[in-house]
Amino acid sequence: MEEPEPGPASSPEPGAAVPPGPAPLPEHMQAALDGFERHLAAERGLSPHTVRAYTGDVRSLLGHAAQGGITAPDGLDIAVLRRWLAGQHGTGHARATLARRAAAARAFTAWACAGGWLRRDPGPLLGTAKIPRRLPQVPRQDQIAAVLSAAGSVSGSSSGGGRGNGGGGRGNGGEGRYAGDGQHGSRGTEAELALRDAAIMELLYATGIRVSELCGLDVDDLDEGRNTVRVLGKGGRERTVPVGLPAVRAVAAWKRAGRPELARPGSGPALFLGARGRRLDPRTARRVVHAGLAAVAGVPDSGPHGLRHAAATHLLEGGADLRSVQEILGHASLASTQIYTHVSVERLTAAYRQAHPRA
Repeated sequence: MEEPEPGPASSPEPGAAVPPGPAPLPEHMQAALDGFERHLAAERGLSPHTVRAYTGDVRSLLGHAAQGGITAPDGLDIAVLRRWLAGQHGTGHARATLARRAAAARAFTAWACAGGWLRRDPGPLLGTAKIPRRLPQVPRQDQIAAVLSAAGSVSGSSSGGGRGNGGGGRGNGGEGRYAGDGQHGSRGTEAELALRDAAIMELLYATGIRVSELCGLDVDDLDEGRNTVRVLGKGGRERTVPVGLPAVRAVAAWKRAGRPELARPGSGPALFLGARGRRLDPRTARRVVHAGLAAVAGVPDSGPHGLRHAAATHLLEGGADLRSVQEILGHASLASTQIYTHVSVERLTAAYRQAHPRA
């Protein structure tokens, strides 16, 4: 998961009621929660977004326990955990949310037990309903080719390269993309952003990396000689991912003719920049992808993760083995990668039914 850049805080109007925050936790509860937060961030290396979600879930659990008169983590038992989770279910939360909250509770009780806050860990006794895995909506190879061709046409026409006529009919889509950076720049700025957007689309599909990983890339992470990119993934795990030539060329064009025009003294080594010269924000990257997919009729608007799904599915359809795809995507478990085999089998079945005379 990626954390968006925080926007400006809005002040309440004079006289407006300010919604109350969560009630303060008992001292020992708060101390345990603070320690768990440090554990998630420093020892497990989870993203700020995940740390915030897990600590929010555990704060809810500890607040529920405190309402029942429990003032220290050692008072947590399976009955408390089940009552808390039942209350969450009663408020209408989705199964996926309930599963995450149960996972957060189990992670906390395991950590608390290991650290001496709990004598016995009740977490393993807390069960949750199994979540049905939905198959991702994946654009076809010809659809992706059309999307990338259109993005390349826009970058070519905006920079004066004249790479096809796709740019003429896509002014509105491009403008919406630039507006995502928070400003309508000059025509020159639009040219640089078009080069950046084409490089983003190409690199996301070529590598299957996450948006957070893309936004975290530095200039030196792309090895143009070996056609690889060094990626820092979830949990601080680093991996090297191969990159196709079209993506390498698109990124090289952005680095040569786009990035220098947007770079500012505070840009640092970031590979992708926003219109104001700061490291690209994940929200802007998502808007770029949505605009690129929407520019071609009939392509499912599955967002950046749709490009990741497409990269994995098309690799498998092309004959790549599951373990290699796991390494490319940075999945810690092969089970996370296996969903793409279901997508490929469904497509194979559909093609069989359409083509075989006795299907």
